Amino acid sequence: MAGPRPQGEVGARRREEEEEESTPLVVIVGATGTGKTKLSIDAARAVGGEVVNADKIQLYAGLDVTTNKVPLADRRGVPHHLLGALRPDAGALPPASYRSLAAAAAVSVAARGRVPVVAGGSNSLVHALLADRPLDADGFDPFSPSADRSYRPGLRVPCCLLSVDVEAPLLAEYLDRRVDDMVRDGMVEELREYFGTTTPAERAAHAAGLGKAIGVPELGEYFAGKRSLRAAVDEIKANTRVLAAAQASKIRRMADGWCWPIQRLDASATVRARIAGAGPAAEAASWERDVRGPGLAAIRDFLADQTPLGDDGNTSARVEEPTPPPLLMRLPRMQCCDMVV
Repeated sequence: MAGPRPQGEVGARRREEEEEESTPLVVIVGATGTGKTKLSIDAARAVGGEVVNADKIQLYAGLDVTTNKVPLADRRGVPHHLLGALRPDAGALPPASYRSLAAAAAVSVAARGRVPVVAGGSNSLVHALLADRPLDADGFDPFSPSADRSYRPGLRVPCCLLSVDVEAPLLAEYLDRRVDDMVRDGMVEELREYFGTTTPAERAAHAAGLGKAIGVPELGEYFAGKRSLRAAVDEIKANTRVLAAAQASKIRRMADGWCWPIQRLDASATVRARIAGAGPAAEAASWERDVRGPGLAAIRDFLADQTPLGDDGNTSARVEEPTPPPLLMRLPRMQCCDMVV
C-alpha cells in the first residue's frame, strides 16, 4: 500500500494546479463540420495563440484523412499541441490524463506569452479539462441522462467559451458532401493501406483510438467483402450525422444544464453559401460577419479582462495579422439557466 506523498511533492503539485487554474483559455466547441477548427486557427493568428487539440480520435497518430486532422498547410503557421501525440496502440486515455496533458500544454503556451486556444469536438475532453469536479469516478459519463439533475460542474479556469453552430438540417446535408470530399481526398486508399499493413491483433490494440474513427469499421467490412463501397460510404454518412447530433446535444447540456457561459456563433450562412456554390467571396463574407468577427471581439474582450500573460508585461491579445474594421454586429445574448451572458 502506497504511503503518503512527500510534503514537497504535494506542495509542488498544488503549485502546478494553481498555475493551471489561473491560466486563461479560449475554448472553441462545436459539432463536426461546423468550422471550429477554422475558427481556432483564425483566433490563434489574430491574438497570438497556439491550438491545443480536444478531439479524442485526433490524439492518436495515423489515418490523418479519416480522422480529419487539419493538414500542415492549413494550419497557417499556428502550432498545434496534442495532435497525433499518442501511439495508435496507447489505449484509452483516461479523462484525468487528458486534463493533465492539456493543462500542461496550456500553461506552457501561456508561459511563452501566447494564448492557449483549446478546440475539438470531444466534449468529454472539454469537460475533463474545465470541470471543477474531481475525475476519479471510474467510467463516469458526465453527459449521461442519469447525471442530468445530480451533476452540475462549475468551471475551474477562466475561459472564453465559444460554440460554432449550424442549423441541423443544413449541417446534415453538408456532412454528406464532406464525406464525399473525404473519399475523393483518399480516405478509401488510406484505409485500404491500413488494413493491408496491420494485423488483426494490431488493429485490436488500436480499438480505443483509431478503431473508433468513423470510416474504419464501415470500410473494414467493405474490404472484407461484406458490403459494397456505396453501402459503406452511406453508413459513414449516417454515423457522421449521428455524431454531430450527439455533439450538439452535449454542448446544449453544458450551456443549459451546467450554466457554462457558452457564446453561440452561427455559421449557417457560411455553410449555406458553400452548399449553394456561391463562391469563396460569399463564404468569406458570411464567415467574417457571423463567426470570425464576433468571435474575435468576444476573445479580445475576455483577454482584456485577464492578467497579462508572459514575463514581458504585454497582454497576449496582441494582433499578429491585419484585422478588418470593427463590426457593428455583436454576439447575441444567450439565456443560460438563470443567467444572461
